[in-house]
Amino acid sequence: MSDFNAKIIEEFRANEGRVGGPFAGAPIVLVHHRGRRTGKESVAPMMYLPHETDADVIYVFASKGGAPENPAWYYNLTAAGQGTVERGTETYAVSVRELTGSERDQRYDQQAGLYSGFADYAKKTAGIRTIPVLELTRA
Repeated sequence: MSDFNAKIIEEFRANEGRVGGPFAGAPIVLVHHRGRRTGKESVAPMMYLPHETDADVIYVFASKGGAPENPAWYYNLTAAGQGTVERGTETYAVSVRELTGSERDQRYDQQAGLYSGFADYAKKTAGIRTIPVLELTRA
């Protein structure tokens, strides 16, 4: 996975935030997070959902491709309550808030309606875990 992510990160940075392949045309962001135990900084490329009216707010989804466990970046971001994102050609700090209940469901359903892979991830994790949704707001 790290080689796959490294290629996406390289392509993202070389093309002002755009990538091809399976993510062509999708909104992609690079999320920087610090390991809660190791202190090591990592970067995770991921699709995001922009807020309808506030350009400073985006939503990311801890789907991990429908795996039975949450990705490490989810735990790192929620523990820290902050991170940094690269969006297009801009890099900025963000605050992190986990959505719950109907607010979470609404945002997840929006993303799944736009990108069917997210509906598939939800089916894979049904009865195992609820895929977390994080709101990242420019700090």
